Amino acid sequence: MKTFILLTKLAPDISRQMKDRDKLGRNWLELVKTKCPEVKFISHYALLGPHDFLDIYEAPDEESAAKVSMISLVNGAFQAETLIAIPYKQFLGLTKEISKKSKKK
Repeated sequence: MKTFILLTKLAPDISRQMKDRDKLGRNWLELVKTKCPEVKFISHYALLGPHDFLDIYEAPDEESAAKVSMISLVNGAFQAETLIAIPYKQFLGLTKEISKKSKKK
């Protein structure tokens, strides 16, 4: 499974969304679970700054991650940005691999 990060920003008309935030959030999560049963959520955070929410989850592929993002957009998110996260140990392995190749040249 790959790790993904979803950054979402709510629509500018936030007053209704704040009033019903709990219900909207549960509905969104249930829809994701129904449409993407292979997705496993790790963490969910409310943010201060340019984005309103951050979700960390695992999915088998980019297509599944795209579905999560699209479900967010259809359900009130003004903006949804998905990032893939590479575990640090795996990243270090990539740097070693690159270093070996550049030394041979």
